[in-house]
Amino acid sequence: MDAFLGIFSAFGLSASAGLNAYIPLLVVGVIAHYTNWIKLTPPWDLLANPYILIMLGILLIIEMLADKVPAVNHINDLIQTFVRPVAGAIAFAASTNVITGLNPVIALACGLLVAGSVHAVKSVAIRPTVTATTGGAGNVPVSIAEDVTSTAVSFLAVFVPIAIVALVAIFILFLIWWWARKTGKPETPPPSNGTTLPR
Repeated sequence: MDAFLGIFSAFGLSASAGLNAYIPLLVVGVIAHYTNWIKLTPPWDLLANPYILIMLGILLIIEMLADKVPAVNHINDLIQTFVRPVAGAIAFAASTNVITGLNPVIALACGLLVAGSVHAVKSVAIRPTVTATTGGAGNVPVSIAEDVTSTAVSFLAVFVPIAIVALVAIFILFLIWWWARKTGKPETPPPSNGTTLPR
């Protein structure tokens, strides 16, 4: 059972990194530094180093601000296309319960895939739709919601990993709904100019 909970925790942390690269790493590092709840094995114990925590905090502030400035957020998303999957790989591999008995390369690959997938859905499906439907005005609230979600998922992944199962199910249902809505839209006929063709 502990192994399954460890897997749920690792998947939750890497999924969280797909929304914000630094929040799950900071959550894991702070919890490992100040409590005994998480015991990080080398080299992942560097996440609990005070200097690394300060650096992650600075990067988090920069990322959060950049994601809320029009035009800059698009550049930030492009940069984060590389950063978030790597952060997800680190978050997955750093999970003590999972790394025990699991090849680190497999753990890194799983984290990379999960975080990369979440980031892709965010960048390809959610953000362009929000930008198109709100003229860009909805990007800031959505960015804040993503940060809150990333934080909540990170804490749930550490303290209530079984909850990640429900979140994954909701995420999959959302993807199915979004895909069905996108592919099931009926084509609208061209507007009539009021003229009729002679018979």
